[in-house]
Formats: sequence, structure tokens, C-alpha cells
Amino acid sequence: MFKRQVSLQTLALYFITREDTISSQTYKDAGVDITAGNAFVEAIKPLVRSTSRPGADGKLGGFGAMFDLAATGYDDPILVAATDGVGTKLQIAIATGRHRGIGIDLVAMCVNDLLVQGAEPLFFLDYYACAGLDAEVAKDVIAGIAEGCHLAGCALIGGETAEMPGIYSGGDYDLAGFSVGAAERGKILTGEDVAEGDVVLGLASSGLHANGFSLVRKLVSENDLSYDDPAPFRPSETLGEALLAPTRIYVKSCLPLIHKGIVKALAHITGGGFTENIPRVLPGELGVDINTGAWPFGDIFAWLVATGPIAMEEIAHTFNCGIGMVVIVAADHAAEVSKSLSADGETVWTIGQVIPCREGAARVHLSGMEKSW
Repeated sequence: MFKRQVSLQTLALYFITREDTISSQTYKDAGVDITAGNAFVEAIKPLVRSTSRPGADGKLGGFGAMFDLAATGYDDPILVAATDGVGTKLQIAIATGRHRGIGIDLVAMCVNDLLVQGAEPLFFLDYYACAGLDAEVAKDVIAGIAEGCHLAGCALIGGETAEMPGIYSGGDYDLAGFSVGAAERGKILTGEDVAEGDVVLGLASSGLHANGFSLVRKLVSENDLSYDDPAPFRPSETLGEALLAPTRIYVKSCLPLIHKGIVKALAHITGGGFTENIPRVLPGELGVDINTGAWPFGDIFAWLVATGPIAMEEIAHTFNCGIGMVVIVAADHAAEVSKSLSADGETVWTIGQVIPCREGAARVHLSGMEKSW
């Protein structure tokens, strides 16, 4: 095999003599518009600046985002990190053109997980991937992310926008979020001090939050429903509006109680429902008895049960069933904690208690589920 050596001068002469027949290929020709991406970054800078907090200056444009931990006032902080996405709830947002709430969902799924470990969310970064940048859609999503950061008290300090034609198509996009929080050393919530007789409180969810949507979308399709139709369980809203209600963020109501030292454990009720999430914050020898008649099941969940039909065990294992966060406290603090959470805008129910659990037994007992739900 012979390699042909071609001088730069020869190549230059070739392109000069052939410019009438050869056009230069560009990145934009391949579906990636760098200029539009840069304009988008400029457009969202005010949204980013609006989330500034101690430790973050709200600037964009560097190769890495910086945060000054010393400015937060912690003496001996432990950093806690979380990452998550929104799942196939995105498909409903794309189908209906309603994108802002998805940004709130993205923040909520990360910061609520930080909260469970007793950490204050400090900052957030996002990753937005699409086939081709639609600046209006992307700005709507980022506006939702900024709103979520406001609700959580954290700063949006950076992110990444990636155009990837060939991986995504049409108006599809995907999201991932990354958040870091802090707690004082020795103040992390581990659940180790949870004891028999402790009270289980439930904080109301805002709906489905961001889990179980592959099943929800399957039911919508099988029943020939449109997201523009009135919701069968709530005719004052379209089905799309009802399903896209943003995930509730519990940081500002729960964090003061954590700092006060009167919360023993929290469980964020996401994928896996009650049966998977509550045991994650309990000592191995303990379980919980949950009275399912202690709170209203919720119209959207009742509709899912009837429409599927879906067995109650599957509902409890897949969805939050109206409870987005579980709070475990000593019995003598239950009234104080309930009052504080209610004053901060939460709807609170006493839903159960901590019980002994023999080895091999189910650690979450749902009392009266078939009757009450």
C-alpha cells in the first residue's frame, strides 16, 4: 500500500480552483447550531442569576461551576450528592407542549433525596439533551428548574445543553439533574435512632410526582384517551394538566425541624412506593404499620386502580398514593412537628407507627388497604 504525500500548498491550490463546485461542510449542516446554543445561554443567564444564594454568584460561561462552601456558615460540613431524571413523564410534557413543570420535577427528585439525609440543598446543575435546540422549549424547562431551585433554596450554578441528532429525533429531549447539599458532621439522618412506638407522619403529594408514568401512559393509550381531554377524575383540568402537576418540594418545611433535631427519619416516596422506600430508613429489626384509611387516597390514584385495573399491592409498590414524604418522629414530638409542617403549608396526616419486625417478614404493613382504598 502506498501513501500519497500531498503538500499544504497543493491542497490550497486544489480548493481555490474547485471553489465553484465544492461547498464547505459545517456543524450546523449536521444539525448542531453553536451560535443558537450560545444565544440560548445568554437568554437564560437572568434565570440563573435569580437563584443566587450565599456561596454562589449566579454566573455562567466557565468550564466548571464554582461554589464557595465557606460562605454557607457550616462548621464541619459533610457533602451529600444526588442525581435523577424525570423519566417518561417527559413524553407527556412534549405531547402537550407544557414544559415548565418538568423543570420543577427535575429539581424536586434530587433535592428531596438530599433532604432525607438531613442535608440542605446548596446548588444544582442540569443536563438538557435534544435532537436540535428549540430555544423556547429549552428556556421554559430552565425557567422551571430555576423555580424549583427557588423552592428548594439552592442555586442553579451551571448546566449543559447537548444537541445530538441521530440519538434524539424531532422535538424529543431528555433531562438529568445533579444537586449537592450539606449537613453538619454528626447531624446526618441515618434512621439509626428510630424506635418502636415512633409516629409515622405523611405529607401530601401534589399528584403522581415523577414515577410510574410508563404505566400511566400505557393506560391512557389503551383507553383511547387524549391528553387534551378533560381528566376523567377531574374534569376542570385536561388530562395532561392533571398528570403533569409538578413534584412537591419539601425542603423549606422539613429542614428547620431537622436542624432542631426532632426528626428521626424521612422517606421520599418515589419509585417503589411505600414498600421499597420506607424500609431504607429503618433499622433492620423494625417495620411500620400504615393505616391506609388515615388520608384520602386521591382521585388520580382511584382512577388508575379502576382504569387498569391495577391491584392495590401494585399501586402501593409503584405510586406515592397521595403521600410524597414520610416523617418519623418520637411520639412526644408528633404534635409539635405536625403543627410546624402545617404552618409551613404542608398537609399532614398521622398515618402509622413503627413496630417490631421479625426476620423475613414484610417491613411495611398496610392496614385495611383493600377496604380504605
